[in-house]
Amino acid sequence: MPRTRHTAAFALITVATLTLTACGSGDPASAPAGAAGPAAKGAIPTADVVSGVKKNKAAAGLLPAAVRSSGTLKIASSVSTPPGATYLEDGRTLAGTDIDFADAVARVLGLKPEREVAAFEAILPALGSGKYDVGTGNFGVTDERRRTIDFVTYLNDGQGFAARDDSKLKKVTDLTQLCGLTVGTAAGTTFEVTLEENRHRCSEAGKKPYDVKTYSDLAAVWTALQQGRTDVVMSTINGLRYAVKQQEGVRFLNEFKRLDVGFAFKKGTPLAPAFQAAVNSLKADGTYDRILKKWGIGASAIKTSQISPPEIK
Repeated sequence: MPRTRHTAAFALITVATLTLTACGSGDPASAPAGAAGPAAKGAIPTADVVSGVKKNKAAAGLLPAAVRSSGTLKIASSVSTPPGATYLEDGRTLAGTDIDFADAVARVLGLKPEREVAAFEAILPALGSGKYDVGTGNFGVTDERRRTIDFVTYLNDGQGFAARDDSKLKKVTDLTQLCGLTVGTAAGTTFEVTLEENRHRCSEAGKKPYDVKTYSDLAAVWTALQQGRTDVVMSTINGLRYAVKQQEGVRFLNEFKRLDVGFAFKKGTPLAPAFQAAVNSLKADGTYDRILKKWGIGASAIKTSQISPPEIK
């Protein structure tokens, strides 16, 4: 395939992958300066699967009195790949799995979501300050994160790989298969941690270590792959599967590791029981399955929501 076609295809997907966090009900999110523009027309599902969700009195009754009386839910949302979230054509309204689930939970709890876009790596440290009630951003539940953060699970996603069509890689089952290559990923993620923690294995095997290139936004991750500055991308399973369907010249390699995904809270939060009940309420009334169907991620369904479960090994 000519390089110009690769460039055009990647330009399309990287615009779509730059954005996150807005109200699925149509309310615009507060976006940072320099946020990406709208996604390509028709590329993002827009079916409303949330507005019909009703308040669940039992779940709402588990809320702390202060939150219940305020009537609002302060959400910090990060940039992520679709289907996590992306801007729609107006460049302000966002949609995605994180958006739909957060808005649906807010409706179950009888709260109005107040969403602010924040950098992925800044959200977890900021939760302890009380500025936000909850963070979203496809946060994988790991044992390391559980030491300082509480989670309420709503999806199962994880780590995977993608490469250009001209790559010799077919499937990555061991990170030593990456030795000598350059891997691109987003900064502050479980992908970066996994890669850095295992880099030494190449030297121990007598091979040249792989190089890890991290980027502050996912558009840059894909651009680097397209331009040949990296050989392979490590990112979310759902994000990679979605991305390769939207562009030419790249392919999904394989799932590497599954992780539960959860709403993130400061450690010891009293909000967790209410959120857990809300997610399970969405499963019971069918909204949960409708959200997964909308975004084509049925394989990411969980049986029941849990509070800070152990990391999937």
